[in-house]
Amino acid sequence: MLGPVGRVATGLAAGCAGIVALEIASYVDQYRRARPASESPTKLGERVADRAGIDLGDGDARTNRASALGPLVGYADGLSLGVVAATMSATPGRSIVRTALILTAGAWLGSNGPLMAVGLTDPSKWTAEEWTSDLVPHAAYGITTAAAVALLR
Repeated sequence: MLGPVGRVATGLAAGCAGIVALEIASYVDQYRRARPASESPTKLGERVADRAGIDLGDGDARTNRASALGPLVGYADGLSLGVVAATMSATPGRSIVRTALILTAGAWLGSNGPLMAVGLTDPSKWTAEEWTSDLVPHAAYGITTAAAVALLR
């Protein structure tokens, strides 16, 4: 049985694996549909910085910093969820399927919650294709992270 430090390390490793799976699924979708990269992370970075009073600079510096800040929010979410999953896995009888579903929902909320909070997206107006395009990468994250926690445990 892993102690607290082992569970955190397991969660970080599993979260990393999940983030890579999410990124791969997103890029496969981008390639398959020949769609441009999303501007949402950059816009989120700008809104988060503005609300937090973080000076991103002007012009290209502002855009470049914002394009880094948005994905950092996503990485923090993915790593945190991995640690939560590793902590949850300490509970006997916790199934991989249940953990994967919880992680998928958590990843979806972690990605879209901030975007909804700052007015950048409204899932109630999404098409079926947009829902699929958004859910598949988050499911890849949830399944991969849950499996990695189980394997590393």
